[in-house]
Amino acid sequence: MDPLSISLIGFAAILCLAFLRFPLALSMGLVGVIGFGELSGYRAAISNLGRLVMDLGQSYSLSVLPLFILMGLLVEKGGMAKQLYRAAYAFLGDKKGGLAMSTVVACGMFSAISGSSIATAATMSKVAMPEMRRYKYADSLATASIAAGGTLGILIPPSVILVIYGLLTEQSIGKLFMAGFIPGFIGIVFYTLAVKFVVARDASLGPAGERTEWRERLLALKDVWTTLALFIFVIGGIYIGLFSATEAAGMGAAGALLITFLKGALSRKILMDVGREAALLTAKLFALLFGASMFSNFLNRAGLPDALMGLINSFELSGLAVIFIILLIYVLLGCVFESMSMILLTVPIFAPLVHQLGFDLIWFGILVVVVTEISLITPPIGLNVFVLKGVVRDVSVSTIFKGVTPFWCADIIRLILLTSIPALSLFLPSLM
Repeated sequence: MDPLSISLIGFAAILCLAFLRFPLALSMGLVGVIGFGELSGYRAAISNLGRLVMDLGQSYSLSVLPLFILMGLLVEKGGMAKQLYRAAYAFLGDKKGGLAMSTVVACGMFSAISGSSIATAATMSKVAMPEMRRYKYADSLATASIAAGGTLGILIPPSVILVIYGLLTEQSIGKLFMAGFIPGFIGIVFYTLAVKFVVARDASLGPAGERTEWRERLLALKDVWTTLALFIFVIGGIYIGLFSATEAAGMGAAGALLITFLKGALSRKILMDVGREAALLTAKLFALLFGASMFSNFLNRAGLPDALMGLINSFELSGLAVIFIILLIYVLLGCVFESMSMILLTVPIFAPLVHQLGFDLIWFGILVVVVTEISLITPPIGLNVFVLKGVVRDVSVSTIFKGVTPFWCADIIRLILLTSIPALSLFLPSLM
């Protein structure tokens, strides 16, 4: 049987197990072990699994995951989201659609610390939604600005998804963080333009709020300087080479703990809750990494990367055409797969292919994360949409998806821009 057919059988098996509600980590690991065993013998498969678990479990670079998760959870519990939203509102709230724009900007700033899209969407919905309802914003625009703004959490550094991508492709996590900065800023700009487009068509969807005096604006900035200082310290330290990404994660977690303590938001209960949640999330991510690595070994053993390269050569496609096909596949997969699952399943397949075509894997990583952002607001899965629905129960899913459409279009434009101009992603890493 040819490598492509063997690999497709493996993917079909994972899909079947997923529909039977098997955990993804177990599904990938099981298919990987059985596939590897059929190709090379089960003794070799079990030996490979044991070595893989030991190597990953003892990997120093993986310690960045629990530390950044801990940092994000401490920021979330410290009430910094309210202060960031208040600061953004002070400058933008008096404009049409200003509260929705403030939500997008606050989501961008909050995600720069939390590193999680789900945490950003869930936290900001509790902060921003009551204010937008007070000013009689349409539910479609209010919820869409939170759902779309929340997607920035997986791109603006520090990002857990970028860490996972870096580990899977053996790329510098520090360079990936720097590469995500400009595309993340472009995302904030495009989302605010999407809000302006919506209110330009119908101003009643996003009425202007009250004007804030300059004195109050400066006071609002005073409340968020510690959060901004933490971000600059962590990312700036990586950029100038003061410390590695792993060391930056440790410094960031310690800084978030100190800030939360100084704000009087740290209690024994919160500390226990944060520790428990960080441990659970880390365990889940490690399990997913073990399963994905085993499945990746099976695909490599089957010869899938070489088979795909041969298929591309037979069609005589240009490298950029292949990139656009891969991105289209990601958009389609995003309709049915959750973002982390999609990354873990596809990156081990596409990354070697992209590398063989001569493209920069740092640049490709940013494209993957941006297209994963799109999947977070793409029907029918749209994880951020359902997270938001869980918080704002009186708004229908169809209303949120309808409101998200202009933001989704803005993301597609951004994806095309980043694909066409690699320097937008690679300029900052080139200066490191």
